Amino acid sequence: MVDDKENNMKCLTFFLMLPETVKNRSKKGSKKASGSSGGSGSGSSGSKLPPVCYEIITLKTKKKKKMAADIFPRKKPANSSSSTVQQFHQQNLSNNNVIPAPNWQGLYPTIRERNAVMFNNDLMADVHFVVGPPGGTQRLPGHKYVLAVGSSVFHAMFYGELAEDKDEIRIPDVEPAAFLAMLKYIYCDEIDLAADTVLATLYAAKKYIVPHLARACVNFLETSLSAKNACVLLSQSCLFEEPDLTQRCWEVIDAQAELALKSEGFCDIDFQTLESILRRETLNAKEIVVFEAALNWAEVECQRQDLALSIENKRKVLGKALYLIRIPTMALDDFANGAAQSGVLTLNETNDIFLWYTASKKPELQFVSKARKGLVPQRCHRFQSCAYRSNQWRYRGRCDSIQFAVDKRVFIAGFGLYGSSCGSAEYSAKIELKRQGVVLGQNLSKYFSDGSSNTFPVWFEYPVQIEPDTFYTASVVLDGNELSYFGQEGMTEVQCGKVTVQFQCSSDSTNGTGVQGGQIPELIFYA
Repeated sequence: MVDDKENNMKCLTFFLMLPETVKNRSKKGSKKASGSSGGSGSGSSGSKLPPVCYEIITLKTKKKKKMAADIFPRKKPANSSSSTVQQFHQQNLSNNNVIPAPNWQGLYPTIRERNAVMFNNDLMADVHFVVGPPGGTQRLPGHKYVLAVGSSVFHAMFYGELAEDKDEIRIPDVEPAAFLAMLKYIYCDEIDLAADTVLATLYAAKKYIVPHLARACVNFLETSLSAKNACVLLSQSCLFEEPDLTQRCWEVIDAQAELALKSEGFCDIDFQTLESILRRETLNAKEIVVFEAALNWAEVECQRQDLALSIENKRKVLGKALYLIRIPTMALDDFANGAAQSGVLTLNETNDIFLWYTASKKPELQFVSKARKGLVPQRCHRFQSCAYRSNQWRYRGRCDSIQFAVDKRVFIAGFGLYGSSCGSAEYSAKIELKRQGVVLGQNLSKYFSDGSSNTFPVWFEYPVQIEPDTFYTASVVLDGNELSYFGQEGMTEVQCGKVTVQFQCSSDSTNGTGVQGGQIPELIFYA
């Protein structure tokens, strides 16, 4: 069995069951071992065979050890095994278990694919889970060994010192879709997340200590984070103890505070999260917007607590959080036409706040009277100098445009634009921000220039969220009778604080603006 000439080959060992006499013969180089029951040659013909023993025989081979995937590579035709696996996945996701055909193991070249067939499959299942709250349960099959390999919680549940031998386990606090997503990761090594179930999947991954799935859930939430869901995700990130996600939520809430406060998700947060938002020093919003958002939250909270929708109950559910709203910092018109007439404030509180606005001797208030700091906008200036000429830069409704990309998430609040080079003048400006042709933000406003070479800010109604490593198009259409300054010696890359901004020409530009010169000298943003 051994070829002595192949002395440079790797060794492979296995066990053989051989009679002791055959083992001795193989050592002496005599006849090959026979499978017959007689002929040992060392005793009488009527003697019994010696007891069976195990011998480790070393084989030598030139061949490199290969995995099944190397021997049977995946094929792309429609009738390949991978398409069959996907078919089983779809059936099993629908809880439509189908017993595989005889010798189904031969259809799948890798252990991963064979393992995936067992996903949500009753075949060989040795445990079942009843998942979901009463009235919305789903019974799902499982295989203890596979589950224990994928989760330390399952390992302790099935093989630990306190393991209980139960055929059915009830899990009322996890949604069936989320539990299936976790099982799919454990069985198939695939992450399948959806916006409507990712939070529930994160809860399941945290509960059963499946860290890589939990990290994927957090990454999914970070990439889908927006002003609409930032408040809800802030509440959940604190619950799941995910500080990175919490920080990302605060970045969005601070920069797009008014959008976040007006979102439906704001009314779904818990009281503790409400207090943390109302305390926020860097909240970039008018205080009247904060006040109205708090009243909207109070209305929904009354419904959650089965309380009548009355002014008294709204104030009751707000409790001390009402005094975190910085009512004395509102514009007088906002207070007089909004908060003072809401009915939430007592008569004494209303009178004291009016005195705070008008009297030289101001009364003491329970409300915070110091304005929020908000966020300080940063400016990315892309030109090294500016100039003017007798026939440039002229506007007659044509578009000046430039493309840019950043390496970190930022929020574009507006553009800095050049003004008149011939004395004071007023311009009408339509600014626009697009991504792949889709308008993300636009605004029409006027600005007055004083004849200097300074830039003048023009703002969007709300800051626009900009994702990294993607080019966006900034455009402006100016209308004015006077010539303006224009930038020159433009830079293709600008470092602005911790943010790197790259610029390139835009095909939308019809008035001459490009990387080297023109309008839109500044991007104004929060980071």
